Amino acid sequence: MNSVRLKSSFIYLANAVKDLRGNWSVLAVVLAPLILAAALCLLPDALNLQFRLAKTFEPGAQNINYVQAQGVDAPDTAAPLQEPQPFSPWVTKALHLIVGLLTLLVTLVTLCSLKRIHAGLRKPGIIGEAIEVYRESIPLAPGFIWVTILQLAAPAAGLFLFQEASSYIPGSIGVWSYVALVLMIMVGALVYTWLYFAQFALIFDAKHSWHALLFSRDLIRKRFFKVATRIVVFLAVWSGYNWWAAGAFVVVSLLFGPVGVVTGFLGTTIFLVGLGEISVNFATTAFLVAAGLRLYQDLQG
Repeated sequence: MNSVRLKSSFIYLANAVKDLRGNWSVLAVVLAPLILAAALCLLPDALNLQFRLAKTFEPGAQNINYVQAQGVDAPDTAAPLQEPQPFSPWVTKALHLIVGLLTLLVTLVTLCSLKRIHAGLRKPGIIGEAIEVYRESIPLAPGFIWVTILQLAAPAAGLFLFQEASSYIPGSIGVWSYVALVLMIMVGALVYTWLYFAQFALIFDAKHSWHALLFSRDLIRKRFFKVATRIVVFLAVWSGYNWWAAGAFVVVSLLFGPVGVVTGFLGTTIFLVGLGEISVNFATTAFLVAAGLRLYQDLQG
């Protein structure tokens, strides 16, 4: 790999803004189906919450329970059965997994969009360009998911083996548990940084499976700490935006939640709030991907 001088983290972030600013309308259309699908997957949680609040505050509901003392010969009174929620826990958990998959696809379609932008390709009309992005993304989806699984499995396996090894270390269990936890986090962060560009290698250099992981490792070799500091800044900015958005939408939920309970539109209110929060999350993810792409291109020289 060529030795190149890496730019400041904030220059990469500024370049990401430049890449997305001129093509925000296309990216918005590309992400819109994923945002809507993720919000619909979270709607059952809103309906379950609406059901619980309705049962709690409906006329005649008792919030204070009185239990009569029972003697030895008193018959055992069975606890009243609770009415099941509209959606069972396994349904909501399955939908949460789908939301995770949709979040992964955000990275895929963003990378495919940026690839077309950097290549100067553009179909007539926003809708036509969005369709072309999905047309290029769909064949890559299985390989992209597989690379991501390997990307996550590698640090997970390392953490598991390190945890097993640390369990045989003699000494105070309390002290070693904290030491092992810190070291496991460091090992996970180390492996995560090595494999950070595996998804980029698949989309832009057609590196599949383990080749993408090894290509990412080779890119970072001999400049690990320089790359790691920039990735940390990217993730800090990304998480900062998401925490700010989450806090803002919590405040909105607290303000409009009582109105939703009174009017009977709590599910709709929570859905709209969730839709806004997911939109911010997916948009900041696209921003993070764009900054990472700029760094990836500089690492290649």
